[in-house]
Amino acid sequence: MSASLNAFALFFSLLNPFLMSIYMLGIIRNSEAKVFNMALIQGSLISFIVFIIFAKTGEAFFNEVLHARFESFQIFGGLIFLVIGYRYVFEGADTIGVMRGAPNHLAGTIAMPFMIGPGTISASVITGIQLSLMQTILVIFFTLFLTCSLLILMKYLHDHLQHKYSNYIDLYVDIVGRVAALLIGTIAIDMIVTGVSGILEG
Repeated sequence: MSASLNAFALFFSLLNPFLMSIYMLGIIRNSEAKVFNMALIQGSLISFIVFIIFAKTGEAFFNEVLHARFESFQIFGGLIFLVIGYRYVFEGADTIGVMRGAPNHLAGTIAMPFMIGPGTISASVITGIQLSLMQTILVIFFTLFLTCSLLILMKYLHDHLQHKYSNYIDLYVDIVGRVAALLIGTIAIDMIVTGVSGILEG
């Protein structure tokens, strides 16, 4: 049970819906609730399938199927997050929503890179090693379900409270957004350094 709780804590910290709501602020502000909710659910399903595949296959998927190093994925993922962090700091949260693309493509763009990334894929591999397949499926499903539910709740609160409590919402966005930008940049650099170190050591 403790291994399952540890796996859940790891996944939930990586899929932090409170920080993710800041990353996706442009989408939350500019999308209708029905479109956003459907795209989020579809993105979660895409992420669920990808996580299960990596939990089952591990790094062998990169080595034997893609014939690429996992470290290369870490470096590329780090560069993506670095671009997101840069744009957030210098251009604002709304530009993140703009670069995500058209509404009919939201599901894929929510899944990658906000849900599917080097961190969550690494967590999938670790979880697949430590837990049975059924336990892994339950942990990943519950984490994605909880994350998705909280993000839908945040979208609802944003749409219904943004006019009445706009000052508080702007303050929340400003404070959490600055923290998120620092975390995004820090995680991005760490991914790149880890990937480069892995290649050099290999």
